[in-house]
Amino acid sequence: MVKVARKRRVWNPSLFEHATTRGNNRKTIFHEPSDYRAFFRVLDYTYEQYPFTIISYCIMTNHYHLLIRSPEVPLGKVMGLINKRYGDYYRAKYGVTGYLYEGRYYAEKVDGPAGILAVSRYIHRNPIAASKPLADKMATYPYSSYYYYVSGVKPAYRYLELNHILPLLTHPYDPTPESYSKYCEETLSE
Repeated sequence: MVKVARKRRVWNPSLFEHATTRGNNRKTIFHEPSDYRAFFRVLDYTYEQYPFTIISYCIMTNHYHLLIRSPEVPLGKVMGLINKRYGDYYRAKYGVTGYLYEGRYYAEKVDGPAGILAVSRYIHRNPIAASKPLADKMATYPYSSYYYYVSGVKPAYRYLELNHILPLLTHPYDPTPESYSKYCEETLSE
């Protein structure tokens, strides 16, 4: 059997990336509120080790999305630590062994204002656009950054930056939470 080397990831500290990780065989990796809280603790711990910025996130039951930038170390170090720490938590709590994730995290660089806006909308629409929706409205889904954008509530997460996306909105939108909400509510035609 011939082993094929994994493609080397290229790190650009100035670009945001859409990073996502899914449970092995698409299995649930977030079962209850304490699992989501543990994931946020993992993000906090990782931020202490390798500072990063998230401008959009959504944690679903079997995967999560981050629109993230790692300015000091390659994103692979950040994602590796996030996935290791949460995997350790999950295996200990649920008494399972083996791989929690279906593979390495997936990431794609997001360049330019239109790309950042489109990916943030995609991430925030996940709970209502899923084949089995997890919420009726984006603002009521508790494990997404969308709530912070439209509610005016200041997040407790040091790594979550809310002042990056709104200024990217252009005509016919204004750089306001109301306009961002309208932008996100529109059905994607892609």
